[in-house]
Amino acid sequence: MASRSLGGLSGSRCGGGGGKKSLSARNAAVERRNLITVCRFSVKTLIDRSCFETIDDSSPEFNNFAAILEQILSHRLKGQVTWFGYESPRSFWDYIRVACRKVSQNCICSIENMENVSSSRAKGRAWIRVALMEKHLSEYISTALRDFKTTRRFYDDGAIVLGEEANMLAGMLLGLNAIDFSFCLKGEGLDGNFPAVIDYTPYLKFTQSSDSISSDEEELRTLGSSGSESSTPENVGPPFIMDENSWFNKCKRVKQKYQLTLEQKGYLEELLRLRENQLSESVSQNKILLQRIEDSDLAHKLEKEQLEYIIVELQDQLKSYQSLDQLSAEVSLSQTSLDPSHSQEGDGKQDTLNLITEGKEDTPSLLGLCGSLTSVASYKSLTSLKSNDYLASPTTEMTSPGLTPS
Repeated sequence: MASRSLGGLSGSRCGGGGGKKSLSARNAAVERRNLITVCRFSVKTLIDRSCFETIDDSSPEFNNFAAILEQILSHRLKGQVTWFGYESPRSFWDYIRVACRKVSQNCICSIENMENVSSSRAKGRAWIRVALMEKHLSEYISTALRDFKTTRRFYDDGAIVLGEEANMLAGMLLGLNAIDFSFCLKGEGLDGNFPAVIDYTPYLKFTQSSDSISSDEEELRTLGSSGSESSTPENVGPPFIMDENSWFNKCKRVKQKYQLTLEQKGYLEELLRLRENQLSESVSQNKILLQRIEDSDLAHKLEKEQLEYIIVELQDQLKSYQSLDQLSAEVSLSQTSLDPSHSQEGDGKQDTLNLITEGKEDTPSLLGLCGSLTSVASYKSLTSLKSNDYLASPTTEMTSPGLTPS
């Protein structure tokens, strides 16, 4: 019996240790889920309230949202270890200051240099207001969450910023960029001496089940009668009157929202019309540019054909020049082989050749092009012209009757 009791006690102890771990894990998961859910509700209420009035420090919706965001960013935040090994409390501003340095045109330095804000908690609250006015709060949070190494250094396991809820947080904060906020950075809201407290009552709503026996009215009467013996059913009248007033206020708000929606609809229609005009103008300009491109391509093709024709003509002229030079060289050789008495006749032929060559128009601008067009292959083709079929040999000139000595 004793052994059995001891065994059961040890088993209960082991089971108790596992139960504590599971209970702590459940509590942490519930805490994270509650904060994310109430943050989503607060963002929705802020967007709804912004349709009717400007959001500033006096707005209860904003104060509740700021408290929720501060609780989320402070969830399981590590303390700062001192030289003696103790952990001092730390604010989420210490994490934001390091993790958001990479944001372009950030407000970190300006908040650090604020004179009326001294504590770390007050600087964090000032950062929330400035980021909302700049419409960059979602960008700050996304940049900080991407720096996983820094986030891991500042937070313990189980924190919201280290879990899957972090991506949901960055996404839901993106809707706040459509709101125009107006804050005073010298008010009491920046007081860092007191922690932020969340008001859950605006987000709590009880829906009576259809299987319930008694109605809400009967339950209210029962509670009123049990509270005091002198209470009568007439005591429940004012709540219903207030309910009518609340319905009237809701109807008025819906009407205002409807008018605002109509104005936004007109604005969007006008904007759409302007964008359509801009699109039609862009299409027409695109057609004009395409036509210009086609015209330029056609002009380039014509110019290319003209240049090719000019190149062919220049090559023909170059061949004629080279044949004339070869002819003059052979004539001079034939004259040197004859008697000196025939030098005058040879000089006459040389002058005629010079006159022929001078008769050709020399275009200096095209001679360079001709020189660039000459190649080894073209020079080899020109050497084929050195044949007896086209040039007269010196022997025929010597045996001709006109060249015999008298």
